[in-house]
Amino acid sequence: MSDNPNETFLYLTTRGRKTGNDNAHWVKNALHTPEVRFSVGTRADNGLTVPERTATARVVDDAAEPVLAANVRAKMQAKYDWSDGLIVEVG
Repeated sequence: MSDNPNETFLYLTTRGRKTGNDNAHWVKNALHTPEVRFSVGTRADNGLTVPERTATARVVDDAAEPVLAANVRAKMQAKYDWSDGLIVEVG
């Protein structure tokens, strides 16, 4: 985690698959109910740089979209030194 207060983050809100309102287990929630809300911003502005918007989340299938998956994994590896997780596209 960065100590830079100006680093930009994606703030993602999912609908809980059991309670309808929990934000835990965001990947499982998004797989069950792909309608999500998001905003973009820094820690300092709590996601207010881009007002909250609705979107649809989907899992990127490595086998079906190898170029996209490879590009995302390369960027994650370069920035975070980690690229083994599930890729979820929000759009």
